[in-house]
Amino acid sequence: MKQRGTVLPSGLLAALSQVDLPSRLDRALSLVTLDPEGRPHPMLCSYLELLATDAKTIRLAIAAASGSARNLEERGAATLIVVDPERTTYVKCRATGEPLIVGGLARFQLAVEEVAEDAADPSEGDVRITSGITYGPPPRLDNPRARLTLDTLRRE
Repeated sequence: MKQRGTVLPSGLLAALSQVDLPSRLDRALSLVTLDPEGRPHPMLCSYLELLATDAKTIRLAIAAASGSARNLEERGAATLIVVDPERTTYVKCRATGEPLIVGGLARFQLAVEEVAEDAADPSEGDVRITSGITYGPPPRLDNPRARLTLDTLRRE
């Protein structure tokens, strides 16, 4: 695993900026928070629910009543795991401030603290990750839930 610093690499920043959101609507990412016992608590989220506003800040909009939202409010630690054929990226974050609650969603500001990348080792030969996590059918951007999520992420 290679440490990449404390900011999102340009390719990941572009992916999380929602500039090309329609092409990513069928992809899922893993977000891991810490539960009350300090154990990892994974959830899947989509590119629809994430918005990088700059290389140090990611906004996340998830169900306000979810365990992940509760974990972020209480402990603040999160790791976003982005799996792509080229590499796997781990983004360690910290929730800052109070979440914004809108229509059953909680929007968190996640400050990027550390970024690491993992790629296939030459000793693994031709073995590679061939895709990330995908799902279907992808949500439509004109769906009321998708519109609420996008509005929540973009509010100032």
